[in-house]
Amino acid sequence: MSNAKSSLKIAIAGLGVVGAEVARQVINRGDELSEAAGTPIEIVAVSAREPLLDRGVNLDGIDWYDEAPKLAERDDIDIVVEMIGGSEGVALDLARAALGSCKHVITANKAMIAHHGAELAQLAETNDVHLLFESAVAGGIPAVKSLREGLAGNRITRVAGILNGTCNYILSTMETTGRDFEEVLAEAQRLGYAEAEPSFDVDGIDAAHKLTILAAIAFGHKPDFKAVSIQGIRDVSSVDFAYANQLGFRIKLVGVAEPGLVPRMQTCLLPLASQLAKVSGVLNAVEYHGEPVGSVLAVGPGAGGGATSSAVLSDLIDIATGRGGLPFGRSINTLLDASVIENFAGPDKPFYVRLMVVDQPGVLATLTGILKKYSISIEGLLQQGRAPGNAVALVMTTHETSVANLGIALDEMEKLPIVKAKPVAMPIMLADRET
Repeated sequence: MSNAKSSLKIAIAGLGVVGAEVARQVINRGDELSEAAGTPIEIVAVSAREPLLDRGVNLDGIDWYDEAPKLAERDDIDIVVEMIGGSEGVALDLARAALGSCKHVITANKAMIAHHGAELAQLAETNDVHLLFESAVAGGIPAVKSLREGLAGNRITRVAGILNGTCNYILSTMETTGRDFEEVLAEAQRLGYAEAEPSFDVDGIDAAHKLTILAAIAFGHKPDFKAVSIQGIRDVSSVDFAYANQLGFRIKLVGVAEPGLVPRMQTCLLPLASQLAKVSGVLNAVEYHGEPVGSVLAVGPGAGGGATSSAVLSDLIDIATGRGGLPFGRSINTLLDASVIENFAGPDKPFYVRLMVVDQPGVLATLTGILKKYSISIEGLLQQGRAPGNAVALVMTTHETSVANLGIALDEMEKLPIVKAKPVAMPIMLADRET
């Protein structure tokens, strides 16, 4: 897979924040990057929607294409850098065409890899080219390379991570300021941390795409986004942070993948002393557990032009030096289907449950009666203040219980006239090893 040409010629499709930064780095630091790559690197073509837009980089002498898939037709291009985004459409058309034309592909498109990674990996392997996507997961953290290379000799037992900086910023800010979700989300949008349409972030979808990729590499199965259990952060209230703090926990959106279990993206309570609980703001973190290494934690910026372009440049240099490797660390024909995942919920675990209930006699007896029916044991109860006849927050923590039993019990509670809002439940992680 080594490049025999006198220089490595690349095309960039998509000149947004990341694509423009990749172009800027290659153009302004060409000599330095070429030295690291062992061969000159040059951009020969680009494609984007607005050719006249000032992107802060001089693109004179570089061919412009209005239609990105046309880049795959150029015989002189060695690597296509796809920065368009989206699981379908132009990005997928370009990736298929480029790999089918024996061109290496580098992409930051986590959605495309989560949905179509197996197909694209097969194309890359068939045509003896590389498909690399370090920039698709956790930005500046070498999350993919850590699994595929640095920890390749380990039997991975768990991968857990904070994989979305927008959600981590919102939760961290809600905790420190006491403000509610909608207000902090609006602030994150003003600061550029959240999109105008934030669903992919706050509903956990973006992070679940990344978790899909990590799980596939860690446990040797084909990426299958449909197999991931996803919970976002919309249901978290400012009151939850006050209660969590009393209990010695911090609320985080954490992705967890373990062998034989459905990967899960979940809002949960972590002990204040745990490693992931200490990761705040827009940072990402990935925690690997394996044998014989034990536990490894990597923390860094998860998004933005600098962090993501850093990962793209790393992939460029890997291809130039012959270190590209296989997309998921092993031949596509050896990857198992998602049917290897046998258990949806995993082992029983304790939960934090918040109910908005009418403050009146008999409420607790009614609720505990339902819990008893489904073999759910209460570990503790918390309620701040009294408001006879009005709705108040009642928080309970449970002993270890099954997700299924708790879900049935909460559905039954929600139908009661004394329960005034949908119950909120989050798993409690008693130690890092249980995340």
